[in-house]
Amino acid sequence: MKKVEAIIRPEKLGDVKDALDRLGILGLNFVEVRGRGRQRGQTYWRGAASYMADTLPKVKLEVVVRDDDVERVVDAIIKAAWTGDVGDGKIFVLPVEEVIRVRTGERGDDAI
Repeated sequence: MKKVEAIIRPEKLGDVKDALDRLGILGLNFVEVRGRGRQRGQTYWRGAASYMADTLPKVKLEVVVRDDDVERVVDAIIKAAWTGDVGDGKIFVLPVEEVIRVRTGERGDDAI
């Protein structure tokens, strides 16, 4: 099993959720975060004065999938989150040792 974490633009969350739904991937978590990378923030203007916000709002999406589903999930996230501009995000794939469904006690792939 793998955990796929994606940092994406907030406005792309709906597109990514829809893409994962089409794959049958229904369980996911997300949280609003702030961060920076090559995009390096954004300059805002208030009248004649400007100020720099060096972190931008993003969404961190987490989904745990079977090893066989990782490439399909990653491809779906890339296609749905892509704008072609700096700041589209990053995807991380991490190993998961165990998954346990609290309600039933199911473990492993059965708990996903």
